[in-house]
Amino acid sequence: MHARSCHFVIRFRKQIVALLLFSVLHMAATAGEALSFDINYPGERLPAPGFTLTSLAGKRSSLDDYHGKVVLAHFWATFCIPCVREMPELESLWQEYREQGLVVLGIAADRGSESVVREFAGKTGVTFPILLDPDGTVRNRYEVVALPMTYLIGRDGKISARMIGAREWTIPEGRAILERLLETLQTE
Repeated sequence: MHARSCHFVIRFRKQIVALLLFSVLHMAATAGEALSFDINYPGERLPAPGFTLTSLAGKRSSLDDYHGKVVLAHFWATFCIPCVREMPELESLWQEYREQGLVVLGIAADRGSESVVREFAGKTGVTFPILLDPDGTVRNRYEVVALPMTYLIGRDGKISARMIGAREWTIPEGRAILERLLETLQTE
């Protein structure tokens, strides 16, 4: 097979796998089933890809702005039902743990006008920073294959974990993961 054809087939297979994964996660979330805290911990913690995006407040915000804090980078969209259902959980985390060094960044995948995202934030009362990624540049850097997708980035700027799909962050298991990360990385 020609090298160009092989590359196309590989890309096509990855897209099919991503669509299947998204479908399974979506069906589970819409059926009201809570997804377990299956977390992908990297074998080696690598630096999180840097980015600068515009916030809903109109300010440029960079990942470097949060160095020394634990960052929960949450990729989501207003059209994603599991994403929308997870937002109150993320807001609760932001309110409870921000004084301990947690930053929740909602990275919106909505394309087009930011008014849809702004309206959503206003209706839901979300107060954590929401950044706009309308062209998908940051999603591509983080290899986001489905929404929602979350990365936990340590105080040292390195990726500590990745999760695909919605989570119930306010249950004891979710809190324990964050508290352990906040605690462990403070002493390093």
